[in-house]
Amino acid sequence: MEYTDDILIFKTNVKSAPDQLRLKELFDSIPSINNWNVDADDIDCVLRIVTRQVQADDIIKLLTATGYQCQELE
Repeated sequence: MEYTDDILIFKTNVKSAPDQLRLKELFDSIPSINNWNVDADDIDCVLRIVTRQVQADDIIKLLTATGYQCQELE
């Protein structure tokens, strides 16, 4: 059975380089996150995550527990 990657997309308040460094530390500790990026130039500071196993609710809980706003975009 072959698994495909999911792309999760969120509206956040992650804007600065230190914010993104903090996320890097968080996401590097989760092996099932294959890739991620934040478009800090977008008004919604869009976070995109490529993963096989992580659910959107898990990311929302993680970011809000870290002090960020995070809402899934569809």
